[in-house]
Amino acid sequence: MVRELLPPDSVLAYEAMRALRPRYDDRDAWVRRIDELQRPDGYRLVAAFEDGFDEAVAVAGFREGHNLPWGHHLYVDDLSTHPTGRGRGHGESLMRWIFEEAQRLGCEEVHLDSGTVPERWAAHRLYHRVGMNISAHHFQRSVDR
Repeated sequence: MVRELLPPDSVLAYEAMRALRPRYDDRDAWVRRIDELQRPDGYRLVAAFEDGFDEAVAVAGFREGHNLPWGHHLYVDDLSTHPTGRGRGHGESLMRWIFEEAQRLGCEEVHLDSGTVPERWAAHRLYHRVGMNISAHHFQRSVDR
């Protein structure tokens, strides 16, 4: 089952998200970050659940946006499946839900960035399988503080 998570249910996505974002080791701080900082900027969570489990087995965090290069779009910030749920189609179910939501919202495109390390190669296969293409290189630089 796939469904959008609204407060106070954000906590149900924590363990699945931690598989991708392990630096967030405080559940309560993570929930506050999602609900108080990111949601006001348009961040949304959708999660996949398996029968008999309360917590999500997979989760996607995304936002709707408008910009010059992509027009009206959805951007997937996070897509993560808990290690115990991998290989069972949860990531694909979430991506298909996101594509349907993008269509419902009238978006022109769906975008995401993914690391190039070998640990992400299975995710890359998923993105290709659902019809996504590599369209750019993403560059970044830390800001001196």
